[in-house]
Parts: sequence; C-alpha cells; structure tokens
Amino acid sequence: MSGCRLSSRLIQQTTDFHGHWCPGLAIGIRAAEWALNEMGKSPDEEIVAVVETDMCGVDAVQFLVVCTFGKGNLIHRDYGKNAFSFYRRRDGKVSRLVARPGLHGEAGQMMARLNRKMHVEGLTREEETIREETRENISRWIMEQELETLFEMRIPTQPVPKKDRIMSSLICEHCGESVMESRIRRWDTKFLCIPCFEDAEVRS
Repeated sequence: MSGCRLSSRLIQQTTDFHGHWCPGLAIGIRAAEWALNEMGKSPDEEIVAVVETDMCGVDAVQFLVVCTFGKGNLIHRDYGKNAFSFYRRRDGKVSRLVARPGLHGEAGQMMARLNRKMHVEGLTREEETIREETRENISRWIMEQELETLFEMRIPTQPVPKKDRIMSSLICEHCGESVMESRIRRWDTKFLCIPCFEDAEVRS
C-alpha cells in the first residue's frame, strides 16, 4: 500500500481532536491506519493498544482505533519510543510497529536543531519559517510513504494485557481520600495513597 488510504475528512477529524498537525500525529495516524486495516476499530475492549510514547501520535490511536485510557485498552509504557503494539483479543493477532531510526533523514536533523534553538534562545523569523516548512514537509512525506518504509513490524515480547477489572476502594489514612486498592501503599502500619506514601518517604 503506497500512501495513506484514510479519507481526508477522517484525517482532519483526527487533527481537530489532537489540536494541530505535525509529524508526530502523522506517525500515529499511519500506525492507527495499520491497526484499522489489519484488526478493525475496537468494539469496547476487543483491541488493545500499548504505546511506548506520550507524544502526539497516541491521540491518533485513541481517536481512530478507539483505544482509550478510560476503557483500559490503551496502555502507556513510558519508554520514550515511537512504538505501537496492537493486540486483538478474539484471535490473538498481534503486532508491534516501531518507527525506523533516522526516519526523517536530514530534514529531521534540521528540525531537531531548530527545536533545540527555539527552546534555548528562540528563533529568528527566517528560522521560524524554515521550521514550519520542514515540519510540514516531514508530515507530508510520512503520509505518502508505504507503511513498511515507516515502521519495522515486530511481534510484541509481552502477552496481551489482561482486561481491566473493577476493584474495591480503600481510604488513605493520611489524606482521607478514596483510592483503588491496587494503588494503595503500606507505610509502617498505615495504608496510604501513592502521593502520601511518597511524601512519607521524603520526610523519613
């Protein structure tokens, strides 16, 4: 398949959901496109997405594949990688899409330099124009490529995540707030929520 086959309307809706157009969102759209083609849109918790980044592309997975934190079928692992794993529960189909290193070539290197300069000392008007043009060119290039050009297709090393289950709540003995039982911590003889537990560690 050459180039993104999603409709321009659907791409615009995804952009509106995220808030802006950028290379990161484009990568997420292409990963989500693979999931839609190979697994379909997730009815309830049928498809699980495990994302290894918290950047723009995750919003495309949420919007297009309908994997969400609230349903428990969107799982974030903070590895800082542009990697997206998809699991289909009914038949065990799985795949991990990893963005290829150096994907954007010289344009990506220029973008990285301009981003660093922007955050440290700011950009000149000419540099701002170059940055926006480069950003748009990279995004367009991503949308025009075959999926195999963008991603390495691998098998996830971890099994399909378990379904979310409803848990009881306990009361933190320091702040008095209700806490899911799986998130409670024990400090000495008290049961604490995570923030109170971490504060107790700092004070000790």
